Amino acid sequence: MHKRAAMAVLALVLSMSGSRPSAEGMQGRGGGQPESAWLLKPARVFDGESMHEAWVVLVRGARIEAVGPATNVSAPGATTIDLPGTTILPGLMDAHSHVLLHPYNETPWNDQVAHETLALRIARATVSLKATLDAGFTTIRDLGTEGAGYSDVGLKQAVQLGVIQGPRMLVTTRAIIATGTYGPKGYPAEWEVPQGAEEADGNNLIRVVRDQAGKGADWIKVYGDYRAGPRGETMPTFSQDEMNLIVATAKSIGRPVAVHASTPEGMRRAILAGAETIEHGDGGTPDVFKLMAERNVAFVPTVAAGDATSQYAGWKKGTDAEPAGIRRKRETFKMAMNAGVTIASGSDVGVFTHGDNARELEIMVAYGMKPVDAVKSATSVDAKVMHLETQVGRVATGLFADLIAVEGDPTADISALRKIKLVMKNGQRVK
Repeated sequence: MHKRAAMAVLALVLSMSGSRPSAEGMQGRGGGQPESAWLLKPARVFDGESMHEAWVVLVRGARIEAVGPATNVSAPGATTIDLPGTTILPGLMDAHSHVLLHPYNETPWNDQVAHETLALRIARATVSLKATLDAGFTTIRDLGTEGAGYSDVGLKQAVQLGVIQGPRMLVTTRAIIATGTYGPKGYPAEWEVPQGAEEADGNNLIRVVRDQAGKGADWIKVYGDYRAGPRGETMPTFSQDEMNLIVATAKSIGRPVAVHASTPEGMRRAILAGAETIEHGDGGTPDVFKLMAERNVAFVPTVAAGDATSQYAGWKKGTDAEPAGIRRKRETFKMAMNAGVTIASGSDVGVFTHGDNARELEIMVAYGMKPVDAVKSATSVDAKVMHLETQVGRVATGLFADLIAVEGDPTADISALRKIKLVMKNGQRVK
């Protein structure tokens, strides 16, 4: 075929396909398409720190070009989107997600990990990512594939390339657990059963941390304690020396460390080692939270997960008395707030339905946090904790245009986060 004819065929195929990479996938590529421009006109703008009446936001291409009083923002050539009665705020974030899990009242964790095919889990995850984005969550930190290997790396790439729609993803791949302490459980001892996280101990921890980072982990996730006691009680699983080794190795290659820990000793070892976030913290004490505040370690309380699993176990919320675990969670959450610990919003979604991520914020408010602080937790605070503050998490000039509009004022009534009117990611309207 002559070169001219071949080029004509290629042009025809491209014109028929209508497929273009997303703005996220096009970052740093140049490209010949004119940049879209949008002037968003809500009733108010929450910029990640404070509320502003009668402000507008100008978006050009993937970024925020200007934000401020309507009289100060010139927007020639921009398409105006009127959003009366709404609040524009940064796209929400969830710092503790599991997109490769689905609710445990549908299929128990053991069965998801041991019996569901990888193809099924990935297919389900693509749907979960879209539901998350539609709910206004434009960034997630996914804390372990739970037996699905490095699938989170591929999902992240698929989102970046525009193959599927979903939030920005920070991923941890397989996560790390001490040998013999995780699951699935219930199989004969002579069987070699694939685990929901990668087992490692001693000096082998160096290799595993480096391997996970090399295969795409943005963070290193560690189970600092688990139900490993002789009677199934939760106990620390790594020694202080091992925890120190994990964190030092991760930091040497630029990876922060998140530690699952619910016992005071498990939390303490992670804090002293230099972990940047503690996940769950159900058994935290005033002394431990004081140490977290002193060491600037953020707390991701995952209050929604316990709320969900308690209901799966039979608790009729609003009718029955609160189970002991829920009462304890309230207490530790208040301890952390009283100690001045940075509280990052992360729900452990996957335990419950993807797209219901706002449940975490609603429960944090029910447990005593002010609505404005809950919204900050899921925007500017999460962005700083996840080292994304120069990219997202605020409505500010130069940042990526990850924005949502909700009916009402979520800093006064957190339920407004359920009333999504607009979702924009990288300057593209996705809902």
